[in-house]
Amino acid sequence: MCIGCKACEVACKEWNAIPDDGLAFTGMSYDNTVGLGANTWRHVAFVEQPRRLGRQQAGLVTMDVPAETAAQARAREPRSLGMPAPGPPDGQVGTARDMDFRWLMASDVCKHCTEAACLDVCPTGSLFRTEFGTVVVQEDICNGCGYCVPACPYGVLGKRENDGRIWKCTLCYDRLGVGQEPACAKSCPTDSIQFGELDELRERASRRLGQLREAGVGSARLYGHDPRDGVGGTGAFFLLLDEPEVYGLPPDPVVTTRDLPSMWRHVAVAATALLAGVAAVAAWKERV
Repeated sequence: MCIGCKACEVACKEWNAIPDDGLAFTGMSYDNTVGLGANTWRHVAFVEQPRRLGRQQAGLVTMDVPAETAAQARAREPRSLGMPAPGPPDGQVGTARDMDFRWLMASDVCKHCTEAACLDVCPTGSLFRTEFGTVVVQEDICNGCGYCVPACPYGVLGKRENDGRIWKCTLCYDRLGVGQEPACAKSCPTDSIQFGELDELRERASRRLGQLREAGVGSARLYGHDPRDGVGGTGAFFLLLDEPEVYGLPPDPVVTTRDLPSMWRHVAVAATALLAGVAAVAAWKERV
């Protein structure tokens, strides 16, 4: 599980020589990068909710705790560590009620969609599908038109202000080419980010999902793993502990170019009807 250490963000920036993104204090969360963009290819979200973790802590790992230690723990009065509470801080250490919250942490990235709208709208061929199934922007070909930015249903792509070109995660295409895993997966201390064959990862994720639900985490779900979804499944999918909207992810993503063929057919029909009307008017004028 993601612990929010942001090692993946740092590794991504270091390996790909990505400029800093300002590191501005947002005032909303401990998350200072807010979202994905041209200078943030990996984003670790901190979602703070006013509810307890429940069995997410104690029920995932079976441990043999000595009876004496367990008795001492049950008798110990809980103390607040002064963590953020739902109300405004007053500078006082409160009671255990202050701890009635949980953090949901998730490392977000380009989804590398099977049906990628960004590929469909790119007029220069800058965006291409690699031999690994990922989607990569060739910065030396990108002309900065920006068509791909609104085409992405996840809001992944961004334009870098100082050069006007589009940038996003490449899943470390250069590393994959020499048999290495992406820098983010390599640096993750908890193996929350895992890299490998999609079928194997889906099977592994399904087993993990089953463990969570057996532990009482009924809200756990997989996101982006289903090839039958609106983008044909994604190359990067996620195990979430709440609704996708909580993490800032669309609940039912759809490839934004899916209606383009029918739209062009309608345009062709309308253009044909218009030309027929013009021709009819011209013929009528000649007779008159």
